[in-house]
Amino acid sequence: MVILIKTAQLLLSLSILVIIHELGHFIAAKVFKTRVEKFYLFFDPWFSLFKFKKGETEYGVGWLPLGGYVKISGMIDESMDKEQMKQPAQSYEFRAKPAWQRLIIMLAGVIMNIVLAIGIYIVTLAAWGEQYLPTTEVKYGIYVDSLGYEMGLRNGDKILTIDNQIVEDFSKIPGHILLEKAKTIQVEREGKPFNVNIPDGFLSKMIKSQSADFIAPRIPFEVGDFAKTSAGKDAGMKVGDKIIKLDTLATPYFDIFRTEIQKHKNQQVNVVVVRGTDTLQIAVKVPEKGLIGIAPKQLTDYFKLSERHYNIIQAIPAGFTKTWKGIDNYWKQLKLIFSKDVKAYESVGGFITIGKIFPSTWDWEAFWALTAFLSIMLAILNVLPIPALDGGHVLFVLVEIITGRKPSDKFLEYAQIVGMVLLFGLLIFANGNDILRLFR
Repeated sequence: MVILIKTAQLLLSLSILVIIHELGHFIAAKVFKTRVEKFYLFFDPWFSLFKFKKGETEYGVGWLPLGGYVKISGMIDESMDKEQMKQPAQSYEFRAKPAWQRLIIMLAGVIMNIVLAIGIYIVTLAAWGEQYLPTTEVKYGIYVDSLGYEMGLRNGDKILTIDNQIVEDFSKIPGHILLEKAKTIQVEREGKPFNVNIPDGFLSKMIKSQSADFIAPRIPFEVGDFAKTSAGKDAGMKVGDKIIKLDTLATPYFDIFRTEIQKHKNQQVNVVVVRGTDTLQIAVKVPEKGLIGIAPKQLTDYFKLSERHYNIIQAIPAGFTKTWKGIDNYWKQLKLIFSKDVKAYESVGGFITIGKIFPSTWDWEAFWALTAFLSIMLAILNVLPIPALDGGHVLFVLVEIITGRKPSDKFLEYAQIVGMVLLFGLLIFANGNDILRLFR
């Protein structure tokens, strides 16, 4: 069921992005009286799932969900319609239009994706606002996994700054470390300031781990819920119990208890809890997995989250700002792919990776936030100067505007073939990485 929900969200999001992107090309072409022969959601090699014709344009839905396209008359694109290009140029064709009009037509898809992201952020900020955990509110410090420990952090550290820069939102600390290629983390350790030097090559390990959970807020352990099968509940524990000891070992924090309970598989232990004004000792038989089926309370029970609310007027500049930050952050992510030190290209993923970022339950707030991010991603990737992408066409038009010489149709045809081979290679590489990770 979880896979079904994630897949449905991914397909809906991709459909919105593709339609909006191609609509940009379509509208710009129509404005300049350029004929659009086809407008398709998804690709339709050999056959389509649905189609109809209205006016001069055929609209349809293909069966291959790898994108979509508009086929513009007189343009060398993925359709590779060589026969049309052999005929004399007609006034309604793309190739017959002035260079500045062709430039706008090719940029229109990218522009629409940016506009979509801005629109989504404006509406979602006005509807839900923003909520985040301030770094200064993480009063119990952090707990770390093996990756965080290797970085040099320790359980209980209170993060102050990254490279002496304050990161206001705690959840953005991993991304800040990665995107800014941080060298140091300033923490408070055992009441004293301490400087953590991030080891060389660590950013590559961060990317390979594909996890932002190597640091998390440390919390006391009060029982918030039970699993369907819970040895703790069976033994008499109740929601609200504050766990303070495991046998004689003090366990004031959830991470300490979770680590220690793993050492007592198939054993009986005494869990000391505070319930109201009473201190109780509860005997619990620990199952083979080393888990007793209890979960702590939510972060909101321990920390005061920062909230920002916007009316629609306030949301407009905030939406523009958030989009700009998204563009800046994704551009930094893209540059990491070409970094020899970070080697982010080894962790590039395809549709499985994208699908995983969607929540396992349908959450409209999360869905629109991810769709806005993917819209920014699609815009940036499409504007790259690679033949077969919008950016490749833009590059050739700019060369024509600057030099006054238009590249030959034969050159554009070969460039399109090279670009398509390159893109298919990248697609196979990215999705191949996904498949390999499934078997690791």
